Amino acid sequence: MITEIGITAGDIWHYLDVHGKSSLSQVAKSIDTEKERVLMSIGWLAREGHLIVEKTGQDYQIYLRR
Repeated sequence: MITEIGITAGDIWHYLDVHGKSSLSQVAKSIDTEKERVLMSIGWLAREGHLIVEKTGQDYQIYLRR
Protein backbone atom coordinates (compact mmCIF):
# COMPACT_ATOMS: atom_id res chain seq x y z
CA MET A 1 0.00 0.00 0.00
CA ILE A 2 2.86 2.42 0.75
CA THR A 3 4.12 2.00 -2.81
CA GLU A 4 0.70 2.87 -4.27
CA ILE A 5 0.42 5.94 -2.03
CA GLY A 6 3.89 7.04 -3.16
CA ILE A 7 3.01 6.58 -6.83
CA THR A 8 -0.19 8.57 -6.34
CA ALA A 9 1.78 11.28 -4.54
CA GLY A 10 3.99 11.53 -7.63
CA ASP A 11 0.90 11.80 -9.85
CA ILE A 12 -0.46 14.59 -7.65
CA TRP A 13 2.90 16.40 -7.68
CA HIS A 14 2.99 16.24 -11.48
CA TYR A 15 -0.63 17.41 -11.77
CA LEU A 16 0.00 20.42 -9.53
CA ASP A 17 3.28 21.22 -11.29
CA VAL A 18 1.39 21.45 -14.59
CA HIS A 19 -1.92 22.98 -13.41
CA GLY A 20 -0.85 25.06 -10.40
CA LYS A 21 -3.16 25.78 -7.47
CA SER A 22 -6.17 23.48 -7.69
CA SER A 23 -9.13 22.43 -5.60
CA LEU A 24 -8.95 19.13 -3.76
CA SER A 25 -12.07 17.95 -5.57
CA GLN A 26 -10.53 18.73 -8.98
CA VAL A 27 -7.31 16.90 -8.14
CA ALA A 28 -9.26 13.89 -6.84
CA LYS A 29 -11.27 13.76 -10.10
CA SER A 30 -8.15 14.08 -12.26
CA ILE A 31 -6.01 11.40 -10.60
CA ASP A 32 -6.89 7.90 -11.78
CA THR A 33 -7.26 6.13 -8.42
CA GLU A 34 -9.75 5.99 -5.57
CA LYS A 35 -10.33 9.19 -3.59
CA GLU A 36 -9.11 7.65 -0.32
CA ARG A 37 -5.67 7.04 -1.83
CA VAL A 38 -5.57 10.60 -3.18
CA LEU A 39 -6.33 11.90 0.33
CA MET A 40 -3.62 9.71 1.89
CA SER A 41 -1.11 10.91 -0.71
CA ILE A 42 -2.01 14.57 -0.17
CA GLY A 43 -1.58 14.05 3.56
CA TRP A 44 1.83 12.50 3.00
CA LEU A 45 2.97 15.36 0.74
CA ALA A 46 1.62 17.97 3.17
CA ARG A 47 3.27 16.30 6.17
CA GLU A 48 6.59 16.25 4.33
CA GLY A 49 6.22 19.98 3.65
CA HIS A 50 5.77 19.70 -0.12
CA LEU A 51 2.18 21.00 -0.30
CA ILE A 52 0.19 23.91 1.02
CA VAL A 53 -3.43 23.08 1.88
CA GLU A 54 -5.89 25.94 2.45
CA LYS A 55 -9.58 25.71 3.36
CA THR A 56 -11.74 27.67 0.90
CA GLY A 57 -15.46 27.48 1.59
CA GLN A 58 -16.60 23.88 1.22
CA ASP A 59 -13.39 22.70 -0.45
CA TYR A 60 -9.62 22.99 -0.08
CA GLN A 61 -7.05 24.55 -2.38
CA ILE A 62 -3.75 22.69 -2.69
CA TYR A 63 -0.53 23.76 -4.36
CA LEU A 64 3.17 22.94 -4.33
CA ARG A 65 5.42 24.73 -1.88
CA ARG A 66 8.10 26.46 -3.95
